[in-house]
Amino acid sequence: MKVFKFGGASVKDAIGVKNILKVLKNEGFENTLIVISAMGKMTNAFEKIVTAYCQKSKDLNQHINYTKNYHLTITTELFNSKKHLIDTEIETLFGHLSGFLITNKSTDYNYIYDQIVGFGELLSTKIISFYLNENNIPNNWIDVRDFIKTDANYRDAKVDWEKTITTIQRLDKNKLFITQGFLGQSSNKNTTTLGREGSDYSAAIFAYCLNAQSLTIWKDVEGVLNADPRYFENTQLLEQISYNEAIEMAFYGASVIHPKTLKPLENKNIPLYVRSFDNLKNVGTTVSKGHYLVPEVSCFILKQQQILVSISAKDFSFMVESNLSDIFKVLHTFKLKVNLIQNSALSFSVCIEDKFNNFTQFLNEISLNYTITYFENVVLYTIRHATENAIKKIEQKGETLLKQSTQGTVQLVIK
Repeated sequence: MKVFKFGGASVKDAIGVKNILKVLKNEGFENTLIVISAMGKMTNAFEKIVTAYCQKSKDLNQHINYTKNYHLTITTELFNSKKHLIDTEIETLFGHLSGFLITNKSTDYNYIYDQIVGFGELLSTKIISFYLNENNIPNNWIDVRDFIKTDANYRDAKVDWEKTITTIQRLDKNKLFITQGFLGQSSNKNTTTLGREGSDYSAAIFAYCLNAQSLTIWKDVEGVLNADPRYFENTQLLEQISYNEAIEMAFYGASVIHPKTLKPLENKNIPLYVRSFDNLKNVGTTVSKGHYLVPEVSCFILKQQQILVSISAKDFSFMVESNLSDIFKVLHTFKLKVNLIQNSALSFSVCIEDKFNNFTQFLNEISLNYTITYFENVVLYTIRHATENAIKKIEQKGETLLKQSTQGTVQLVIK
């Protein structure tokens, strides 16, 4: 069985949906499971609904209507009839959303987030399933929450692999299935999410549980590049990457492949293909077993909106194990993701990511016992297979606040 995954950029409009039809006709669609993200920037749009709801904003209905009209505009372009059955499905899903907004009693932002944001994936997969059925590609729409089981750690749920394997292996491998990325379900039947950009991981979970022959991620770029073309010129296609190299790149923040995606594939030696849905003749990038990077070039990864924090003891004593234990405990408490660590005798520096907006609370807590200096909105650059020219290229982008080098990987924090 094959697993395909289409991201938000792949299905941002009616043309994108029609591209899926083109891909399936070219590649074949028997014995295939397709994982699909929310359309375009709809996850961002649903996040605005979450914010408006939690803040009791007057803009709530405006945000809801925007998301609804976005999807209805796409269905109008895809289906000939003015009033189509898919429109009823969309109304039903927005009815469920309204029902949650009315009946919810929880004030837990992360719980509310997961119950609302997942509607983006439910809508996209319903639309695409209907469209494929009407174009002679019969398929089975399934709710991923019936298959991927997780704990109740909202917005960053952990997969219950034992339950998930059991449920997924019940699927008939001879059929074509359409399902959602990003989502799971806790033991109390609440919707959970696997972390932002988690649809790749969802696809890898299915591939692992189904013992798939391959996983293909279809994107709007030709494959995995040595740098993000939005920020770097003259990027190069990486034709072959080992699992280990891809895991390293994902760990440091390469956006093409989600960090959690690769390990399940490596464990069962399932090849990952990253291909362009615009040019089906190109083979793209293959990620598989081995120790190689083809071509051997420097790879650039950047993470924006970072915070560089330097921590030292108020009595100027050495930063030893007991201090570091305290610091990491507070970092963990406030769910701050650490992307770089540098230690010296008198200070401990971390480059962190504040995706849960807890930095102020962290700062208040840590400042009780330590002296703190910090720089907000800095950029963390990581260079794999770094050369002197590659390092100079990054150093020209601004003031270097911190630089660290280990075994051919150089990281720089730039202001």
